[in-house]
This record gives sequence, structure tokens and C-alpha cells, in this order.
Amino acid sequence: MINKIVPSMAEAMAGIRNGAVVLIGGFGSIGQPNLLIEALIEQGAKDLTVVANNAVVGHVGLARLMEVGRVRKIVCSYPRTTDPVVFETLYRAGRIELEVMPQGTMAERMRAAGAGIPAFYTPTSVGTLLADGKEVREFRGRRYVLEEAFHGDVALIEAWEADRWGNLTYKSSARNFNPVMAMAAALTIAQAQHIVSLGELDPERIHTPGIYVDRVVHVPYGEPTVT
Repeated sequence: MINKIVPSMAEAMAGIRNGAVVLIGGFGSIGQPNLLIEALIEQGAKDLTVVANNAVVGHVGLARLMEVGRVRKIVCSYPRTTDPVVFETLYRAGRIELEVMPQGTMAERMRAAGAGIPAFYTPTSVGTLLADGKEVREFRGRRYVLEEAFHGDVALIEAWEADRWGNLTYKSSARNFNPVMAMAAALTIAQAQHIVSLGELDPERIHTPGIYVDRVVHVPYGEPTVT
């Protein structure tokens, strides 16, 4: 019987190694799997490369992971936000590396990884420092940069609902990087606010099929959406 629901955070984090590339879902704090990140801190993996939309704010979630010294490098679209206290302090002290990646390019590179597409051309970043060292070709009079698919070792994501097969739904703006990150990682771990019985999820509402998900942890919060 397929059952991807694990009983503890410790079991969910098992096997994450030092030096892993960790994809962390969310758009700022929305859709960020904070309890999975806390569990990763407890698990102890270090020297991580983290991929996220931005460097977040405050001292929780990804900010906390950076603050305790577990992140060697962050790849993101927006390193500076209204309150990136932890990231800016570490970066100015030379204690963390930064790679800036355009938001759409980041999403498409991960989607390509999940779809088995090795690379694609995009006009984004042509003529900028972000295109240095990359192949540029011209199509119909316009120049494009070659970007390779971006694979992660682990994806930590937050879902609204999940069943035991690992099928997931997301709520509102939490459906941002979470679906493509789930596709792009060798190991995908989801914290889900609601666990439902098999067959309760309308197939038309499933945003991430269970084939992309390896482990699910129940993190109760709020009430299911009425449809």
C-alpha cells in the first residue's frame, strides 16, 4: 500500500546530507515550510546551497537556517527585501555566497528539470552580467541566453491538502514556487495543513501529482477550503 505520510519530522528529514542543494518553496513567508526548515536545523545538515524566491525577513524559517550557519550559498531572485536582516548581516561579513537568478528563469529552470528538458533559451538577462559565460543565440532577430535545467537534491514545500499517495493542493499565493520545486528535486518533502482520504481530492484540483512527492508530514492549521 502506498503511504507517503511519515509520522515524525525526524523521519521526514532522514538522509539529507551536508552540501545538499535544497529548494525551499514560498513567496516570502507565504507558502514557506517553516516547520520543515526547523526540522532541517535539528537534523544538522550544513554547508547547504539554498534556492528560494527571496532571502526572507525576520528570524524564522529560511532566515533562521541562515542565522545558525547552515547555508553556504543562497540562490534567489530578491536578496534585498524590506527586512532582510539576517542575509544582509551575513553577506556583508562574507559568510554567505549569493547568486541572483531572474524569477521567471528560476521557475522555468526547475520546471524544465521536472519535465526532462535539459536546457532552454530565454531573452531574460541578455546583455547583463547574469549572462556572462553563457551561450547566446539569435532567433528571428532577437538574442536569447541558454539556461540549463536546475535540479535540487531536496525540496521542502508547504501544501494545503495532501492524501497518502502524496497528491497535493495549495491555497492562494502559496501556489508559487512549490509546484515546480516539487518536480525538480530528487527528494520532495511536503508539510501539509490537511490530510484527506484517498479519493477526496478532485483530480482537477490537484496541483502536484503524488509521483513528484516522497514524504508528507501533517502540520495542522486552519480549515479546508469549501468548494
